[in-house]
Amino acid sequence: MRPRKGSKAICSRCHQPGPGYDQLVERRFEFIPFWGFLVFLLYSMRRVDCRRCQAVVVEEVPWSDGKRTLTKAYMLFLARWARRLSWKETAEAFRTSWDKVFDAVEHVVTWGLEHRVLGQIDAIGVDEIQYAKGHKYLTLVYQIDLGVTRLLWVGKERTIESFQGFFTAMGKDVISKIVFVCSDMWEPYLKLIRKNCSEALHILDRFHIVANMNKALDNVRAEETSRMKREGRAPVLRKSRWLLLRRSENLGADQHFRLRDLLRYNLRTVRAYLLKEAFQQLWEYNSPAWAGKFLDEWCRQTMRSRIEPMKKIARSLRNHRELILNYFRAQKLLSSGVVEGLNNKAKVTMRKSYGFRTYPVLKLALYHSLGKLPEPDSTHDFF
Repeated sequence: MRPRKGSKAICSRCHQPGPGYDQLVERRFEFIPFWGFLVFLLYSMRRVDCRRCQAVVVEEVPWSDGKRTLTKAYMLFLARWARRLSWKETAEAFRTSWDKVFDAVEHVVTWGLEHRVLGQIDAIGVDEIQYAKGHKYLTLVYQIDLGVTRLLWVGKERTIESFQGFFTAMGKDVISKIVFVCSDMWEPYLKLIRKNCSEALHILDRFHIVANMNKALDNVRAEETSRMKREGRAPVLRKSRWLLLRRSENLGADQHFRLRDLLRYNLRTVRAYLLKEAFQQLWEYNSPAWAGKFLDEWCRQTMRSRIEPMKKIARSLRNHRELILNYFRAQKLLSSGVVEGLNNKAKVTMRKSYGFRTYPVLKLALYHSLGKLPEPDSTHDFF
């Protein structure tokens, strides 16, 4: 490639034409392969004696950015394929290196974050996922509006400082317009949401409420199984874990018969199971008032059950009563189901590449897969 005759080089700082200074040695820029053949653009970069910047700088060219050896079109091409395949598979498919795929994704994600338009954000969901062994977590904040679901922010670790970083990054103008917030019952989350989104309707995570109840039931079953074994009684609870944790409508015919036989016994596990199943009726109410009456009655019965793990759940539900009823005040339009679905996609992103060694690379991958970021304009579409 050669510059057009008589054309002036463009300053890469002020983006204005300027007088030439000298010419550098020929550089090679990697372009999109055609029919299995590698394609390179060869060009000798010019330097500009820019009077505005009062410096001698390398010219700006439309097909590349900075000192990168990949063209912009090729970086966009690789980044799009890296969304479908793992980064290693993308590199092998196009006979390039993992580092070049990383550079391509980094370029596209950085450009997308700089040009992202947040707009009106009505609802957000907050959750955490484990990304490495040793209790290493990521705090993820999603936009979960009815028409838009995307990743807004990624924070390292599950800490107050990490979550506060989201509110700082978004700015007061965006945060003040948030109407709904979905989260779990972790107390630091609740405090920060009350502090920064005091006007928003805070909806507790239905998924985590049910998960905590299942965990309490499983603890009752495990404790009673051990006690019955020590006392030499018949092991009627043996291999009954998933029989009790699954919803009755998800059981097969044989499992229904076995569950029916199990419910004839007067066991603490059976009573805990019946309390768990009765609680599911809460989500069928539409009125916050009637849902509140049902919740109060369920907690009262549970506190009289003398089953400590279930009583602990009842105390927690009483403490967060108003936040639970906000689900009904929001007309049951928002729940954590969307958040859990996005969390699963985040886990697939990590599993697809068998994990990422560093947090910055993982952060890039999550924004790339879930952020729905804008992409740089391209002259051609290659797929």
